[in-house]
Amino acid sequence: MDDVTFETQAEAEGTDRSAIVMMLTYVEAECRRLGDAEAARHAALAAQLITGQQVAPAVERGLRRGPPVAVPLN
Repeated sequence: MDDVTFETQAEAEGTDRSAIVMMLTYVEAECRRLGDAEAARHAALAAQLITGQQVAPAVERGLRRGPPVAVPLN
């Protein structure tokens, strides 16, 4: 019975880790879409810490110009 519980916990941790990486990937893409390369890089670095993989060098498109853009939450 303990083996089943242990396997279930390990599987849940893997699922949680995958969900967090997917969220960070989404945040990175949205930051790039909004033109904030530095914030996108931070999201990529956070994903790197979780997965242990290397992050490709960022391609800088230039600094963000103008005031921050308000994005609707819904």
